[in-house]
Amino acid sequence: MSDFFELAKFKTNIKTEVLAGITSFLACSYIIVVNPSILAATGESYSALLTATVLISMFSSIAMGLYANNPIVLAPGMGLNAFFAFSLVLGMKVPFPVALGAVFWSGIIFLLLSLFKVRELIVESIPSSLQKAIACGIGLFIAFIGFKNAGMVVDNPATLVSMGPINIKTVSFLVGFSITCFFILRNIKGALLFGIVLTTFLFFPIGRLYGNEVLINFKGIFAMPDFSLLGKLDLVGSLKWSLLPAIFSLVFTDLFDSLSTFVGVSQAGNLIDENGKPLRMKKSLLVDAVATTFSSLVGTSPSTSFIESAAGIQTGGRTGLTAVVAGLLFFPFLFLSPLLSMIPKEATAPALILVGVFMMVPVLKVKWDALEEAIPAFLAMLLIPLTFSISHGIIWGFLSYTLCKIIVGKTKEIPKFLFVIDALCLFMLFFH
Repeated sequence: MSDFFELAKFKTNIKTEVLAGITSFLACSYIIVVNPSILAATGESYSALLTATVLISMFSSIAMGLYANNPIVLAPGMGLNAFFAFSLVLGMKVPFPVALGAVFWSGIIFLLLSLFKVRELIVESIPSSLQKAIACGIGLFIAFIGFKNAGMVVDNPATLVSMGPINIKTVSFLVGFSITCFFILRNIKGALLFGIVLTTFLFFPIGRLYGNEVLINFKGIFAMPDFSLLGKLDLVGSLKWSLLPAIFSLVFTDLFDSLSTFVGVSQAGNLIDENGKPLRMKKSLLVDAVATTFSSLVGTSPSTSFIESAAGIQTGGRTGLTAVVAGLLFFPFLFLSPLLSMIPKEATAPALILVGVFMMVPVLKVKWDALEEAIPAFLAMLLIPLTFSISHGIIWGFLSYTLCKIIVGKTKEIPKFLFVIDALCLFMLFFH
């Protein structure tokens, strides 16, 4: 094992790698509860979604460790799951199997882009300010869903949205949010997961000791995995013109997530070559692309690399053994669906909001003093949560960037391939 993972080369050992794997798992483990909670809004079985989440997290993380030898954990991506559930299935009224088919084709496209090195051309053609703004917009989108699930934000026919009522449910959420913030601020490993668990306990007395609505019903602890979503995707039904914007958004969002994660965690762990580029990036992106494709086969939104992997790297993880250990730790949760299904969506709201906070960091790198950069970034960032659609934010961000550069006479600063992307955006708007 030592030779396989090149432990000596990276000046590490098995004990350090195992501890790093446990740390990465704790940092990422909230996805076991949050992903099924988000996707369950589509009406699919929570237990089946939990099984799919655990399966893809386990196998893709192990694959990253064994094939790419990188200490990066993979799991269904935040933002991608919100887009899948709220924009694709609920917003566009796409049946769940057809939406899974769209994920499959996006994975195939991502795989081809990785194999033929087109991804570098695409990434180099997308302005840095827009990449940062899209990440922040997705963070706002996720936080908005969290506030909505908590009852803090409700619909209003006069103002579209408004502040929700202060009742026992929202008070319990606020206490849980405060506790989760305490864990985060004190740098407690597994803070989001522990926050979800403790917030769930806060909701347990509702409907029993006070309040009218029982939010938590005990359904047992153990059960066999629910494989009902395995192979449920509709490959033919997903090949429609109307789904092109969705597939486009999935590809680009996954591409941004993957590259930003690899760059971020590689820099954090000094896992870079003499040119400052991440080590084993080609293999890692191939694993990421295959993971997206297999996500559709097991029945969940796209899996992607988790920036929380940096927690394990900071603990000393340098090789794929870290990812393998983290992947194996997902396995026991295959058999805990009755216990985890007790967790109400309100209890996951603090985690969603704080993930939104984490995703706002890139906003500092947007050139706000250059209006031709700031206007497109602002539109992309704001339209994602306001339209409840990641694809619309991306499309209008690209188009407005090109227009702004033309207006100020800086046409030469527009990457040539961006015109191709703009043409695709207009094409998709037409079919939308």
